[in-house]
Amino acid sequence: MTTNAATYILGLDLGTTGNRAILFDAEGKIVNQAYKELTQHYPQPGWVEHNPMEIWQDTRACMEEVLQKTGISADAVAGIGLTVQRETCLLWDKTTGQPLHDAIVWLDRRTASMCRHLAKQGYAQEIQNRTGLVLDAYFSATKLVWLLDWVKENRPEVDWGNILGGTIDSWILWNLTGGRIHATDRSNASRTMLMNLETRDWDSILLELFGIPAQIMPKIQDSVGIFGETDPELLGVGLPIAAVFGDQQAALFAHGCDRPGMLKCTYGTGSFLIAQTGEEVTRSHNQLLSTVAWTRSGEVKYALEGAMFTTGRCIQWLRDGLKLIDSAAETEAIARSVRDANGVYFVPALSGLGAPHWDMSARGAFMGITAGVSREHLVRAVLEAIAYQVKEVVDAIDKDTKTPVKVLKVDGGACENDWLMQFQADALGIPVERPAILDATAQGAAFGAGLAVGVWDDYRRLVQGRAIDRVFEPGADAASVQREFFQWQKALERAKNWEDE
Repeated sequence: MTTNAATYILGLDLGTTGNRAILFDAEGKIVNQAYKELTQHYPQPGWVEHNPMEIWQDTRACMEEVLQKTGISADAVAGIGLTVQRETCLLWDKTTGQPLHDAIVWLDRRTASMCRHLAKQGYAQEIQNRTGLVLDAYFSATKLVWLLDWVKENRPEVDWGNILGGTIDSWILWNLTGGRIHATDRSNASRTMLMNLETRDWDSILLELFGIPAQIMPKIQDSVGIFGETDPELLGVGLPIAAVFGDQQAALFAHGCDRPGMLKCTYGTGSFLIAQTGEEVTRSHNQLLSTVAWTRSGEVKYALEGAMFTTGRCIQWLRDGLKLIDSAAETEAIARSVRDANGVYFVPALSGLGAPHWDMSARGAFMGITAGVSREHLVRAVLEAIAYQVKEVVDAIDKDTKTPVKVLKVDGGACENDWLMQFQADALGIPVERPAILDATAQGAAFGAGLAVGVWDDYRRLVQGRAIDRVFEPGADAASVQREFFQWQKALERAKNWEDE
């Protein structure tokens, strides 16, 4: 049956491991969704790439599939909200529509030496002052430098007047609009290490420092607002693209964290804990990032963030790399099957360490292995490490802000693991609140788009209507779990500074 009232919102969530389209109804509930897993390319150790054409083709296919599955026509969709993996970036030719190289993923460490060189030259503090970010290969700036250098060396015939650059949101927005719109929002731009956090525009001094031509960069806009319309050839009708967020900021928006003291943690490929800090930039003294949460109608919301690079990715590694499990879902039963990790500690530094360490040379490790250690102990140790690295960042947030964290709102795929969420509550000593809809990134983008086009008119009422699935309270094991945290930190210190510079 076909519905024609324009009361649906389409959320596009383009993540690190896959691309998803979710259709939401006028009550903010999921109607249906489509998903395609994204191919990961590892050309060298520490390098991670995505095929931009695969991302675009999968995005288009997911949009078509979710409408087909529901029988809802495209003209019943009032708007589209877009949220993407952050920091991943690429260059493309606006005349051919073709990427000049695969996209370099946020996890990629190929530019670590470039960052160390800049630090030795004394630029680290200036970069942090201007952007709120730590000088690290995680962010887009040095990735764009690498891409520019590669194109100059390998594609000398390129006409630089035709080249565009940006993060995945810019690439998809450009394709959705038939090449008419080259833009980004401030939450994504704030992650490039090229946007000035105070002016919220591209920083000319940093563009010059990195040698990045200003003309290839997208226009920066508010996160919530009309970016343009889709090419009618895609779905038969032009639909307004009415919100663009970085994925973690979209989740913050979905949780209703719009005032200081509110925070959430998303457990995806990595873990990302963001605390809302209000309309003034808050600078961290504990190696957290100052960033834009979102902007809307000229109003800006800032945040502090702790980015941890390896969460779902280490569970995926247990499945695909070590082949110790067949699926992520079975890790809960495995963790419950043993009393503890038998003295084993895992350091999740498969792509170095993010907050609060920022050690690009750290590498993953199992510590404390003895002859009595089994597969079950290794799996449990990996889950424990996920919770412990989050505890480190919550502790840093507590030091940086006046109000101690009293509850942690969570989302993301790994949150389905009840054992992990209970262990997280025990490690933190505070409640962990899990919503009924774990796809908070897509939900946040949809909420933003729906507010922009008038499907909803009250943000607070909208987010307060979200159903809570479960609250995990600290249990009887909390004291012992917190004692083990200090031993885990000892293991972590031994995994630092592993890779020679």
